[in-house]
Amino acid sequence: NMSFEILSFEALVHAVSGAMGSVTAMTVFFPLDTARLRLQVDEKRRASSTPAILAEIIKEEGLLAPYRGWFPVICSLCCSNFVYFYCFHSLKASWLKGRQSAPRTDLLVGIVAGVINVLVTAPLWVVNTRLKLQGSKFHNTDIQPTNYRGIWDALGQISRDEGVWALWSGTFPSLLLVLNPAIQFVIYEGLKRQLRNGVTRELAAFEVFMIGAVAKAVATTVTYPLQTIQSVLRFGQFNKSTSKSTLMSGLMTIRCLLVNRVRKFGMLGLFKGLEAKLLQTVLTAALMFLLYEKIASCTFRVMGLSSHHKHSR
Repeated sequence: NMSFEILSFEALVHAVSGAMGSVTAMTVFFPLDTARLRLQVDEKRRASSTPAILAEIIKEEGLLAPYRGWFPVICSLCCSNFVYFYCFHSLKASWLKGRQSAPRTDLLVGIVAGVINVLVTAPLWVVNTRLKLQGSKFHNTDIQPTNYRGIWDALGQISRDEGVWALWSGTFPSLLLVLNPAIQFVIYEGLKRQLRNGVTRELAAFEVFMIGAVAKAVATTVTYPLQTIQSVLRFGQFNKSTSKSTLMSGLMTIRCLLVNRVRKFGMLGLFKGLEAKLLQTVLTAALMFLLYEKIASCTFRVMGLSSHHKHSR
């Protein structure tokens, strides 16, 4: 019964475990995400390495500056991972109905779960990007300062001043970027099956950490140029295309931003901030997957559910 699978307790456990794991991991490595976002958005900043930009931010803005915008990011991440993990595992259970999973299934389910997640949580990520950059000392003097008092105030101001659809800024590249978690889950699930080698067993902490890191590193490097454009669009300070078609406007905007970045910085400009992003995202994803597996496993054990639920992922 598909409705039973979608509303199942197992999917809820995976969703809560994924949300808790991601929030904890992001909190630990949050300054690296701050460095990545500054490198993507503040084009005139000279510092190019993660330690250098973090030292610069602390010197210019204070010791707690690398944690600016922590609360909205954590709220967005918690909601986003809950939606993604819930959709991924409930849809996968409905699709497979007890059969063995395959990379093609993981990729398709990952893409569908990603699309649902993007459409539901996009406004939170737009607000999160604005709040995270608010009060920053930019080296690019063209950037206009904003004054949001929090998540709800930002949602209200953006809707009123820029229109409701501005809350979905960057959604087009985000929809293309559903390939990121989809690729990540395909590699993660595939490596997990290889390590188990047909035997139903719980993977060691080190194994989970390493396959989580490898999966995220590949997915991030492949999709990074689009992630940079996504950050610029969410920040909202760019010249919009006047094309009437939303699809054409989205495509033209992405193309223009990519071309302009290549003209200014060369091909490597598309990967500006990749070092910080890889450090943050790989370590965060590895720790998140480790915590997620352990929380889900412990929950199933405490609830007295069979090992089938733990290893059917």
